[in-house]
Amino acid sequence: MIHPFTVPPTLQPGDTIAIVSPATIVRSEYIDGAAEMLKAKGFKVRIMPHTKGPAAGSYAAEDASRAADLKSAWEDPTVKAILCARGGYGCNHLLYEIDPGIVKGNPKWLIGFSDVSALHALSARAGVVSLHAPMAKHLATLPPDHYCTQALIEILTDGLPMEYNVPSHPMNRQGEATGLLIGGNLAVFNGLGSTLFDPFAVARRAGAARPILFIEDIAEQIYAVERMLIRMDLSGDLKGLGGIIVGHFTDYRPDRNFQDMESMISALIERFGLKIPVAFGFPAGHTDDNLPLALGSQATLRVTPQSVTLRMSSHIQ
Repeated sequence: MIHPFTVPPTLQPGDTIAIVSPATIVRSEYIDGAAEMLKAKGFKVRIMPHTKGPAAGSYAAEDASRAADLKSAWEDPTVKAILCARGGYGCNHLLYEIDPGIVKGNPKWLIGFSDVSALHALSARAGVVSLHAPMAKHLATLPPDHYCTQALIEILTDGLPMEYNVPSHPMNRQGEATGLLIGGNLAVFNGLGSTLFDPFAVARRAGAARPILFIEDIAEQIYAVERMLIRMDLSGDLKGLGGIIVGHFTDYRPDRNFQDMESMISALIERFGLKIPVAFGFPAGHTDDNLPLALGSQATLRVTPQSVTLRMSSHIQ
């Protein structure tokens, strides 16, 4: 079987990376700092016209301007990758403006996380692998040899496969699974349920049996995350999974039912009767420890008592 998703071409020294602001206002120093860091790595950088505004309310620019920047970057053959400066909120507005055919016809690495998960869903609908990965603030403020930055550059320049080995977590559920890697920010892709951009539906249309789901979020309370996961289980989506990767959940409070998000998710998995490998505490999400994940890649998740291994590949294994 041929892998259903296209992996974008690798970048060469001197290739151009475009920086766009598809959602919330971004501090200029983060954009400029990310540009300087990427230049130091040997790339050319193009800051798209509306990346720094003018702002429209909480958004970096008007919808049409943000969409024009993104569309232009995708259609420009000299641009080899697109770095989203920040998430926030607003990427879902652009789903009305960008034809998936543009993405399919111009496969290139889309880089970002948080609200950028809406654009990852667009890329997935087009059948192109994209990178849930650090954005401008990370690249501008952390050392260039940070392990997550190094992993990002390695994927951009060497492609897949990429393999991570991370410590075990006491709530992990052992096992091994291979399947299409889907997911991202939980609230964002939950909001795309039952649409043409629904990651679960996209995986089914691609003929990908038992995908591996990655989830993370910020500032969502425990009950709200529970409600989202129950919806997904009631829809039948979770029953079809091969494995789950639980990334960072940050900026929430304990409640009377659970002291932390992981305890709630573990209890739900038990309640749902899921007999699949689950990796808790994976270093990805709204923290400095945000390993790039190739959404749409063919992934193998191996959970043992000692460690978790995630291998992402460009072909059926």
